Amino acid sequence: MAASSRPQVVSRSGSAQRMVGVLTIATLLVAWEVAGRAGMLSPYHFPRPSRLLATLGDLVVVGFPVGVTVWQHVGATVARIVQGYVLAAVLAIPTGLVVGGTPALDQASAPVITFARSVATISLLPLAVAWFGVGELARVLLIAYGCFWVILTNVIEGVKSVDRELIRAGRVLGASPRQVFTRVVLPASTPRIFAGMKVALGLAFMVIVGVEMIGTIKGLGALIMEARTFYRSDAAMVGMVFIALFGYTLSRLLDRLERSLLPWSAGVEETGR
Repeated sequence: MAASSRPQVVSRSGSAQRMVGVLTIATLLVAWEVAGRAGMLSPYHFPRPSRLLATLGDLVVVGFPVGVTVWQHVGATVARIVQGYVLAAVLAIPTGLVVGGTPALDQASAPVITFARSVATISLLPLAVAWFGVGELARVLLIAYGCFWVILTNVIEGVKSVDRELIRAGRVLGASPRQVFTRVVLPASTPRIFAGMKVALGLAFMVIVGVEMIGTIKGLGALIMEARTFYRSDAAMVGMVFIALFGYTLSRLLDRLERSLLPWSAGVEETGR
């Protein structure tokens, strides 16, 4: 009875938190609008929410620059992030599983990984343009580069953090190396892998804004750059809001995927709150 009522309690708690969040945002927007209309905020530096809403309408119908609507900007950004992020995950997860499970390989690759991870991705933009030209390939590869090292590091650490006693117990019970990997190592390291993928997702949004500021007029980063050129802080803010909403949506999708694949992890998280 107590066990069956716990999900309802958690659900009510989650709904209450969401309601508090919505009310907080609504209150801030109203205060912002009132302060703007009262002349307490500069219309250039802090355009009112009603002005941002009108700008959003213009971006949907007319576009900025004219003819490039906000949906075209969003579509271009989504395509670049998805391609770069998926490419990074496909390469980093199997590589990390191999490196993390092989101590000699881990020691040999540690300096290279530390060095490559320390290189700011945006600093590679001039080299990427020189090597691959001002096109989609350079943008996608830069996103993939930044995400790759974050995911790889977390996968390696996830594999290394698996309890050795669990591995020994599996071997004592007669499990083959493949069974130990698929039934012990992989499930135990998956929470750390998801953690790395979430961090990499945030990094992808930082990189996309930088790589879209040159050589293209489509993309949310390009929209913000164009708005800066014409002193359109309202258009820049609308672009920032779209980036935030896009990142929030993808993060929530990752959370749902994690809960469906790792229900025990969600339970631990709820207990820890």
